[in-house]
Amino acid sequence: MRIHQPEHSETMTQAVLKSVQCISPAGLHSMAYKEWGDPQNPNVLVCVHGVTRVGDDFDRVARELCDVYRVICPDVVGRGRSGRLRDPQYYVIPQYVSDMVTLLARADAETVDWFGTSMGGLIGMGLASLPDNPIRRLLLNDIGPSLNASALARIGEYIGQDIRFATFDEAAQYIRTISATFGPHTDEEWHKLAADVLRQDAEGKWQRHYDLGLAVPFKSSTPEATAMAEHMLWAAYDAIRCPTLVVRGALSDLLLPEVAQAMTQRGPKANVVELPGVGHAPTFMHEDQIAVAKEFFLA
Repeated sequence: MRIHQPEHSETMTQAVLKSVQCISPAGLHSMAYKEWGDPQNPNVLVCVHGVTRVGDDFDRVARELCDVYRVICPDVVGRGRSGRLRDPQYYVIPQYVSDMVTLLARADAETVDWFGTSMGGLIGMGLASLPDNPIRRLLLNDIGPSLNASALARIGEYIGQDIRFATFDEAAQYIRTISATFGPHTDEEWHKLAADVLRQDAEGKWQRHYDLGLAVPFKSSTPEATAMAEHMLWAAYDAIRCPTLVVRGALSDLLLPEVAQAMTQRGPKANVVELPGVGHAPTFMHEDQIAVAKEFFLA
């Protein structure tokens, strides 16, 4: 990596909110993203969140790395500030990969490093598996080609529930409860983790800031489709050629130890780092976790 020195370092720790127009078979939609650092920096780090989260999850990572990278943190379509798909059946990885290709074209990024948490890691795997892809280094945060069925069922259970709360504090407590596997955080950190994914509706009730249609692909899945998806994910993983790091929460019920071990033996033969006391998925809000990412990306 060529270290790029920005001309105005005082602007580095402020994000600029942007958007790009993407397309699905059902029509056009917008994808919002935060951009940190010098907009002319050719060293680009793309950070992509989990299934019900948003790009704000990477605020701490972005502040730590935006002196070296231009850091781009999208809200995947259907979440946060981004648009919603007219047909929810397209809330699937191939659509997200297509949107990311559009984003990288907008960013004029010839090569990128990729930091993907959970779903964001699956999107990164999909892109990194393609011939002539732009990914230089790939960090997969608590995700792999084989996913524990009971953990998927747990996630799918709450995604589509239309739950609303009278107060922010009640909503924030709910987010804290369903996100307990993130591991220990301060009250201030939990407040941010909740505030980033909550909004008020027209009646003043608090709800999660994503399209409940995200649940449609989960509900329509069959055991046969799940098995086929796993086969395709392993094929994608085996096609990856860039240096790859797998970060696993030691208590994760989604990425099982034997899957992480298999990922060291095939495809890019990833290195694996386990984080104690954390399940699915590490938030990278803490210095020790950020140090793991820094060591990998800046090697």
